[in-house]
Amino acid sequence: MTNPTNSYTVPAVSITTAHTGASSKSNELGMRAMQERAYARRGEQYLLIKSPPASGKSRALMFIALDKLHNQGLQQAIIVVPERSIGSSFADEPLSQFGFHWDWQVAPQWNLCNAPGVDEPRVAKSKVDAVRQFLASSDRILVCTHATFRFAVDELGIEAFDNRLIAVDEFHHVSSNPDNKLGSQLGELIGRDKVHIVAMTGSYFRGDSEAVLSPTDEARFETVTYTYYEQLNGYRWLKSLDIGYFFYTGRYVNAVAKVLDPALKTIVHIPSVNARESLKDKEREVNEIMHALGEWKGLDPDTGFHLIQAADGRVLKVADLVDDTDHARRSRVLTALKDPAQKNNRDHVDVIIALGMAKEGFDWIWCEHALTIGYRSSLTEIVQIIGRATRDAEGKERSRFTNLIAEPAADQGAVSEAVNDMLKAISASLLMEQVLAPRYEFTPKDSGPKDDFDYGPQGYVPGRSNFGVNEATGQFHMEINGLSTPQSPEATRICKEDLNEVVTSFLQDKVVLERGLFDTENTLPEELTQLRMGKIVRERYPELSAADQEAIRQHAVAAMNITQQAKLALGQADANSAGNSGDDALGSTSLIDGVRRFVNVRDLDIDLIDRINPFDAAYAVLAKAMDEKSLRQVQDSIAAKKITIPEEDARELARRALLFKNERGRLPALNSSDAWEKRMAEGVAALARYRAQAKAKTEKEASNG
Repeated sequence: MTNPTNSYTVPAVSITTAHTGASSKSNELGMRAMQERAYARRGEQYLLIKSPPASGKSRALMFIALDKLHNQGLQQAIIVVPERSIGSSFADEPLSQFGFHWDWQVAPQWNLCNAPGVDEPRVAKSKVDAVRQFLASSDRILVCTHATFRFAVDELGIEAFDNRLIAVDEFHHVSSNPDNKLGSQLGELIGRDKVHIVAMTGSYFRGDSEAVLSPTDEARFETVTYTYYEQLNGYRWLKSLDIGYFFYTGRYVNAVAKVLDPALKTIVHIPSVNARESLKDKEREVNEIMHALGEWKGLDPDTGFHLIQAADGRVLKVADLVDDTDHARRSRVLTALKDPAQKNNRDHVDVIIALGMAKEGFDWIWCEHALTIGYRSSLTEIVQIIGRATRDAEGKERSRFTNLIAEPAADQGAVSEAVNDMLKAISASLLMEQVLAPRYEFTPKDSGPKDDFDYGPQGYVPGRSNFGVNEATGQFHMEINGLSTPQSPEATRICKEDLNEVVTSFLQDKVVLERGLFDTENTLPEELTQLRMGKIVRERYPELSAADQEAIRQHAVAAMNITQQAKLALGQADANSAGNSGDDALGSTSLIDGVRRFVNVRDLDIDLIDRINPFDAAYAVLAKAMDEKSLRQVQDSIAAKKITIPEEDARELARRALLFKNERGRLPALNSSDAWEKRMAEGVAALARYRAQAKAKTEKEASNG
């Protein structure tokens, strides 16, 4: 759909799943699929659980902790959560009723998240004293916040926690940065090696900012991964998730009115007052959003929800979590939203408007639409926001995430800030598509069938571009001609578990985004897929061999390009359908169908994949969504930047030129009609200039000396 005043369209990708119901099925011990997978690794001293919001990580920890206490000789378990509200996730659970060996029980005095007082040094002494008393007691389980644990370790010393399980929930709050106290303390605990650690996160993007662990410490963790795709695939009710970004011009509140569907249960996250999109008056922004929903009819005295009569006559209940001027009303709203008696009541609330709340740990199973205005600098925050809409609930078959982005105005003198924000939002959207896509297993051509995959009616056929699916796990197997295979166990693990971490770094590289999206006339795809991705892999994994680094690079490029080409194939197919129907049907089919389209019409080759611009699909969206004049202005501003070959890129081009010589028996030619061969030759020439300049400088310094 297109609006004459707000130029945006609907570039959603729809993740449609098998709808198996497996996510809610339990085994004889009362464990769901993810929990069973984590419990199988319960004997590990250091365990990292990477699993989406709402997948049952809290209960998985209960199973593991109880086994460590009863069977592995650990003395006590300390559960550490980022904020007090999340402590409720570790309340008593009668697990034996569901088949497990023991119940989860926390004595009231040891759930410090329920204790009065805030977690600040000057008032936290009582909680540190409680930790000291717990360590000296015969009780087994304590729950506290990250802050309380930090203060306790500071005062009591790491030795006080020997022979105990330290379980850190929402692990992405931790960092290896020395300024992150909890990260430093965990490093010390691992160095002492006398505790067990279970770390849990729904968003473990190490490329997001600081590394969570040092490489040495991280290597000691066994990782259990449960993907978004697996979780969605196994839901009973929710069948699909749409994600997309929408461009607008003018005031964002006007655009919200165009994309906010009152029929959907929605959480709206407005921008912070410091954001470029903000109107600098958060209360007025909330009022305008509510006005767009309908006519205000007053407040519900019991819940504090606003009552808004929509155009169809329905009275919508709107929870305002932005206005903090009336503390009593705000407290009433929060209490109403957390009321356990209303958890399964779909009609309890219709729309929640928030600023910094209703993200991590906020459990509203009925949410169908997460609408976020402006880019979010943290990918973990985006995952948490999307997680609000991915709960399974009876009758809820589809949910969506929308990122509303300000389009750089065509008459705007300085577009750099607007472009920068837009690039960050697009980067986050592209990464979420990657996170939500199925997991890929790539092997070289004719490497043989994988027993766990279904290759279709013909089965596995040697010499064909084989495409197999494991419906249970949501994994795809694809054969790629010329693909390098990892040699070391660590490189093999990275190719299986951590490709999204590599892609994260790639998509957060501003040069990559600018040139890949807006300067395609001057940028060859190989400069992105080989040079920039190669540089990122070398910097992330300097300890690996060149062969392993190249294998990781190829696997990361393949995972990203296949997902994006699948999206592009869907867009083209749906455009044809729209041509017949007069409607814009982009994203109406499953991403899996797009993968099948792309793989089955090509004999996949790593050289082919390297020659695809990873941003083709994103640019197709931009070309439709943005005003043509604005798009051209952005392209011109980026293309105007003087492009030279940096010395590091020249060195990499020269290295690839040697590989070219080994294959062809000659060096690349500057006058070649093949653009990539010509660029390699330019790199060789540039490197020669850099070396000549360095030599001249050395000789000059020697003569002056």
